[in-house]
Amino acid sequence: MDVLIVGSGGREHAIAACAAKSSRVDKVYCAPGNAGIGLIAECIDISVMEYDKLADFAEEKQIGLTIIGMDSPLVGGIVDVFEKRGLRVFGPRKNAAIIEGSKAFSKDLMKKYNIPTAAYEKFTDPDEALRYLETAAMPIVLKADGLALGKGALICNNLDEAKEAVKTLMIDKQFGDAGDEIVAEEFMTGREVSVLCFCDGTHIKPMTSAQDHKRAKDGDQGLNTGGMGTFSPSPFYTEEVHKFCEEKIYQPTMDAMKAEGRDFVGILFVGLMLTESGPKVLEYNARFGDPEAQVVLPRMENDMIDVMNACIDGTLDKTDLRFEDNAAVCVVLASDGYPEHYETGKPISGLEKFDGRDDCFVFHAGTKKAGNDIVTNGGRVLGVTAKGTDLKQARANAYEAAKWVTFENKYMRNDIGKAIDEA
Repeated sequence: MDVLIVGSGGREHAIAACAAKSSRVDKVYCAPGNAGIGLIAECIDISVMEYDKLADFAEEKQIGLTIIGMDSPLVGGIVDVFEKRGLRVFGPRKNAAIIEGSKAFSKDLMKKYNIPTAAYEKFTDPDEALRYLETAAMPIVLKADGLALGKGALICNNLDEAKEAVKTLMIDKQFGDAGDEIVAEEFMTGREVSVLCFCDGTHIKPMTSAQDHKRAKDGDQGLNTGGMGTFSPSPFYTEEVHKFCEEKIYQPTMDAMKAEGRDFVGILFVGLMLTESGPKVLEYNARFGDPEAQVVLPRMENDMIDVMNACIDGTLDKTDLRFEDNAAVCVVLASDGYPEHYETGKPISGLEKFDGRDDCFVFHAGTKKAGNDIVTNGGRVLGVTAKGTDLKQARANAYEAAKWVTFENKYMRNDIGKAIDEA
């Protein structure tokens, strides 16, 4: 069958690479894609938010499966549009994608069904939020309710920073309508872990763990980004932690969504904080993480298309998810100045060194074709992923492979996976 992937980032490149390897797949399309995806798939010039055009294309090409990679079309209801046309599509419907689309919804869900998470308050009036902050414990986390490209959570160490965050989110509308409502959340300390899960509406199957690095600069300094690198598995995600999460978080979340009439089919991303009092949910996402997908998918032994079809058919419980007994590290190569001001259009060299390799990969995020060149076309440009027998070797391999690629204003963090040394 032919497959259509909706999205244009490193996550979608990782998904496309898995789809291209599947014995079930004849051809891969991607809308709109990027220069790297274009090497293994046919890129289609349709926006991720043009649901009807995408559905028209899927009908015309008799696409056997459409995979929605990005959050915005999922939250906007693209799956509902495809399903109404009888098209096979992987991802949660609009009423289930709200688990990512509204922080307030997800916090209320966890509170109602006793799923461990941080204490919180919600506000739609900035003055009311400011009054609350006068007596709130610091530090505190303020989150835009809606989608904010992974950058809508602001950690405030004192009252002045918290007041400024309210102004940023609710008054200046730095993240647009996403800041119409905010969640003020207890600041939790501990190790962060990301666990991506396949879901069929009833059953949930966690994948191997990963850990992301959100801050722009070494030492977890600087602004929040979409992610500067990640590693898998997390040495802090023990079997004991896994069992707790299965019993208290993963399955209870599936059961809660079903009880609310919002059966969740697709990828549930569970962001965890491993606190002294046990694992708690930091956030939910309704799709693969980026760059978590770039270290988790290359380690998966199953045919991804088979697993996605099992999710759609409600037979996920019959699937045994398997991952390689190794490790992977992804280092994001960005344009210097990201996530604020940066230049694009810089030619990239060295990409051919990854051709034909199965131990290291380069996933394109912000790239495009310009004549015979591939050039930078975004803040996060590439994700260099390498495997190793363990995390330390994978980390060394990833940083060595990152040297192969050069472009003007190339920037990367130098401490991705440094927590490995502390495990």
